[in-house]
Amino acid sequence: MTATTTTREARSLRVETPRTAGGGASRRRLLLQPRGYLWILPALVLSVGLIYYCIGYTGYISTLDWNGTAPDPTHVGAANYLRVFQDPVFWDAIQHTVISFVVTFVIQTALGILFAVLLHSKVRLGVVYKVILFVPVVLAPAITAPVFRQIFANDGQFNWLLTHIGLGGLAQPWLAQSSTALPVIMSITIWQWTGMTFILYYAAMGQIEAEVLEAARIDGAGNIRTLVSIIWPGIRGTTIALATLSAIGALKTFDIPYLVTVGGPNFATEFLGTLIYRQSIPLGAVGYGAALSIMLLVLALVMGIILNTRGRDRDGVR
Repeated sequence: MTATTTTREARSLRVETPRTAGGGASRRRLLLQPRGYLWILPALVLSVGLIYYCIGYTGYISTLDWNGTAPDPTHVGAANYLRVFQDPVFWDAIQHTVISFVVTFVIQTALGILFAVLLHSKVRLGVVYKVILFVPVVLAPAITAPVFRQIFANDGQFNWLLTHIGLGGLAQPWLAQSSTALPVIMSITIWQWTGMTFILYYAAMGQIEAEVLEAARIDGAGNIRTLVSIIWPGIRGTTIALATLSAIGALKTFDIPYLVTVGGPNFATEFLGTLIYRQSIPLGAVGYGAALSIMLLVLALVMGIILNTRGRDRDGVR
C-alpha cells in the first residue's frame, strides 16, 4: 500500500512539474508584454527627452559665441573650451572646489561618525538630538545665508562674542578678506550637511550585528579598537557613497557662496557654479557659460567613477 501511494505521488509530481515551469514561463512572458513599458514611459521621457536633450543642447551652445538673445549666434567651435583652460578664475574655482571638498568631507565624516556612535549609546533624549542635528539639512539656503552674513559681518555677532570673551584681537571682517572668506563658507557647509552624514552613518551602524560587537567586547576590545576594526569597515560603503555625493556637491556649489559673498572678495569664494552663473547671466557670455557647464559635468562624472572604482577595488570587487 505504501509503495503504491509513493508511486502515485511520484507520477503526480512528474505531471505537475511541467505545469509549474510552464506557468512560470507564461508569467515571465506576461511581465515582458509591451503594456508593461507604459509604467516606465514617464521616467524614460524625463531622463532621455529632458535631461539628455538638455545636455546635448548645452554642448551645442558651448560651440557658439552667443549672449542668449541674439538671433544670429556665431559658431566658434572649441574656442570656448580653449578659453576655459586659459581662464585663471576657472582654475581658482577648481582649487576652491578641491579644498572645500577635502576639508568639509573630512570634518563631516569625523563629526558624523562621532555623533552616530554617541547616539547609538544609551543617551537620554536621543530623538531630540537627532532632530537638532538634522534641522540644518532641511533649512533653505536663502534663509540661512543672510543669517550667516550678519553673524560674520565686521560688526556681527561672532566678532561681538570674541570681544566679550577676551579674544577681541581675533576679530576681523571675515567675509571681506580673501584669507578668511573661504573658511567661513566651508564652516557653513559643514554646519549644513553634517546632519545628513550623521543620519547615513547612524543607519549604517544599525546594520552591524550586535553579536559581533558583543564578541569584540568579550575579547577585550576597547572603544577605539572596536571603532577601527569593526565599525569602520562595516560603514565603508556608506563612506564611499558620501565621498561621491560630497565631491559632486562641491562641484555644484552655488547657493551659499553666491548668497553670502557673491563669489568674492576678489574671487576668493568663486566656485564653478557661481562662475557659470556670472558668465551666463550678468556678463551675457552664454556660450562660455555652457562650456563651463560641460566641464563641470565631465569633472563630476570622472570624480564619481574614480571614487566608486577605488571603493570597489578596496572591497575586493573586480
